[in-house]
Amino acid sequence: MPYALDCIVAILTILYAGLLLAYRYWYHKLKYFDGGVASTNSENQYTRFSIIIPARNEAANIKACLDSILAQNYPSAFFEIIVIDDFSEDETAAIVKAMHTKNESIHLLSLSSFFKQDEISAFKKKAIEQAVLHAKGDWIITTDADCIVPSQWLSLYHQFIVQQQPVFVAAPVMFIKESGVLNTFQLLDFLALQGITAAAVGAGQHSMSNGANLAFEKSAFIAVGGYQGVDEIASGDDMFLMHKMKKTLSNRIGYLFHPDAIVLTKAMPNWKDLIMQRIRWSSKARFYDDNSIFWVLLLVYLYNFSFLILLLTGHFETLFISLAFKTFFELYFLDAVARFYQLTPTLKSFVFFQPLHIFYTIIAGLFGQVKTYTWKGRRVK
Repeated sequence: MPYALDCIVAILTILYAGLLLAYRYWYHKLKYFDGGVASTNSENQYTRFSIIIPARNEAANIKACLDSILAQNYPSAFFEIIVIDDFSEDETAAIVKAMHTKNESIHLLSLSSFFKQDEISAFKKKAIEQAVLHAKGDWIITTDADCIVPSQWLSLYHQFIVQQQPVFVAAPVMFIKESGVLNTFQLLDFLALQGITAAAVGAGQHSMSNGANLAFEKSAFIAVGGYQGVDEIASGDDMFLMHKMKKTLSNRIGYLFHPDAIVLTKAMPNWKDLIMQRIRWSSKARFYDDNSIFWVLLLVYLYNFSFLILLLTGHFETLFISLAFKTFFELYFLDAVARFYQLTPTLKSFVFFQPLHIFYTIIAGLFGQVKTYTWKGRRVK
């Protein structure tokens, strides 16, 4: 039995190392998008964007988000902002209404105008669907109410769409760097997720994206039936839509790899909210139709779970050897990702957080499949 366990862990280590080497290879092949900045020549044919922001109880964040969008280096006549209020219990809607009086490109919709709160479960999907129906733009961009977008954001999207002719574009997201152990832990965890997203999408592999920074053609959204088929799943508005478009629209999926396209968002303020967020993310895993993601997630979970088994059974030598290999290959991959996000100094804390990260991966992965969670003041199955 001890020998069999060592062999299983060795196999998992080899598979995990191979996976990270593949991600590193794909990431290394990514090239900065060199489309430049859209000209402000009025004769130029600009892409018309509708920027959709679902918002629930975001009074503390929504104004800064909208201000960053209004500061775009892009002609204001070619984009609109649609905030759809998701049954907020604070002043979110009032703040958006006040900003609308000063800038008519900002529009407010209320989910309560279309649904009763107790008759839907996938609130964000329903919010986006309603906003798309009201959108005037040819392209939809989604972001979150607690995000800050860079000034070249729309210009880069425009150039990418013109050059690459995609139907769906994923783009980089990162947490705002702040002091504290919790923030550093989240930065490192999210750094890995963003690196894998860029590598896999750039290589045409998994369907991975983040709703804080993605774009899709409105006609493509309608062509695939929006979220039909996954509209009862609370999470996953980004990745499920991406996978539907990848399957049905000739894989015209792109990744906007440029540092000036990075959208910044707030990290979770406490450990409880962090765990709930990760449970929410992992809860959609059992619904994935993308088999490549399923097997990757299974490998990652089993590998992390093997460390707990080694600890409980007293296989300390195998535990430390496997942990050393895990740390080496993860740092090898993350080094390139950290340079893109200018977070290389943060990697100094990586080894310190390894045990915590393994434990939290096990907990979030398990509870994501068997436990309800609380998000934005709601109990979600």
